[in-house]
Amino acid sequence: MLFNPELCRNESEVESKLIVQYLLPQLGYTPDTWHQEVALGSIRLDFLAFAVQRIPFILDANSPLSIIMEAKSPSQNLNRHTLKLRHYLTSLNVAFGVLTNGKEIRIYEKYGSDIKLVFQCNGNDIEGNIEEIKRLIGRESLKNGQIKKQIKVEVSDVENKREHCMKTIAIYHHKGGVGKTTVAVNLAAALSNQGKKVLLIDLDAQANTTFATGLIKFEFEEDDDLKDRNIFHLLDAGETNLFIPDIVRKSNRFNEIEIDVIPSHISLIKDQAKLSRYSASTTRLAKKLALVKHNYDIVIIDTPPSLDLYASASLIAADYLIIPSDLKPFSNQGLVSVKNFIKTEINENRENMGKEPIKIMGVLPSKISSNNQYQKYTYPRHRDIIPKRYELSLMDNMITERSALSNCIHKSIIVGNLEIPDPKSIFEFAKYESSANQSAIEFEALAIEVMRKMEV
Repeated sequence: MLFNPELCRNESEVESKLIVQYLLPQLGYTPDTWHQEVALGSIRLDFLAFAVQRIPFILDANSPLSIIMEAKSPSQNLNRHTLKLRHYLTSLNVAFGVLTNGKEIRIYEKYGSDIKLVFQCNGNDIEGNIEEIKRLIGRESLKNGQIKKQIKVEVSDVENKREHCMKTIAIYHHKGGVGKTTVAVNLAAALSNQGKKVLLIDLDAQANTTFATGLIKFEFEEDDDLKDRNIFHLLDAGETNLFIPDIVRKSNRFNEIEIDVIPSHISLIKDQAKLSRYSASTTRLAKKLALVKHNYDIVIIDTPPSLDLYASASLIAADYLIIPSDLKPFSNQGLVSVKNFIKTEINENRENMGKEPIKIMGVLPSKISSNNQYQKYTYPRHRDIIPKRYELSLMDNMITERSALSNCIHKSIIVGNLEIPDPKSIFEFAKYESSANQSAIEFEALAIEVMRKMEV
């Protein structure tokens, strides 16, 4: 039987036409291995399926691998239901959860006390991806025990191995205006939502990441609480000689899971001359990050669009590089200077420190027009130029240009007579603004790609 998402006009039809008539049979679940409208204490499940027949079924540490499937109306934003699905999976010790509204399907995997998104696609693409879905949650895939073994290893080792596997990513391009800050802050939020302990570092004097994570709450200069403790004080070997725990802040109402942030400040511009007198300034961030390697899974550095000391410090400290680009001519021309900068300065300094060359994860298409004609005809040509002309790989995912990405950062609230910045991650913004849904999906997919490429 074929699946047509256009026939799913309400929640009942998503249940009957997608889950009962198509998905469960395709995945190999027979009527005696799945149950509908299951009540377990205060929890009410739409569907619960088992890889092995078990009557009566019991959910505990020794139960067979199982799947929860939740169906929503096509008008429902799935982001609003992920927290409830996380509660179901972690409370009931269920390995996988499916969340779908017919127009989209997502698969989440239990990961310790949290969940992570491992697959998503549009309703029109379900048939084309059915083999991948079977590989993840098909009855035979779960029965063979390989996925169960992988989950046990990941859960048992995640805390013990954290100090050995902290990975640092620089978000860098010589060209400005390509969405570096948007990528940095929302990728940090996406990785945090996937259960990773994230440190976000702002090394751009414009302090856009600092603003976007809610740390600039003051309206008047005399109230500035960042000028005496920011990224400069990590790079400076002055009398205080501060370290990351002395500088780090919690993001402010930015994401449901708040992120550790090292803020920047406009004073970085004038202070660079002081740092430039000491060659050690470019390596100090890398050395101080090594001291907190047991505290974080992933560090993300938002860099300046320059070839200066701050850019050098960022790239010397990083293990990986993501290059956001709108793929337009000026951005592409800037890729040449990025490659030369890494080759002639960054990797040489890294070698002197005993570090391997930085790994270029890829050029990330960002601020890409969502226009159908552009996506169909122009965008493929822009993509093909990157590996052919500049010999750089492309990320699998892209970030399209949408007003929600700007609106979430520039959100504000009125307090008395003042308008106070109240920026949100795209995931928080999507909870009450449906126009942000597609961008949230794109950043979740990007986070999955990043984790896969870093093997974390």
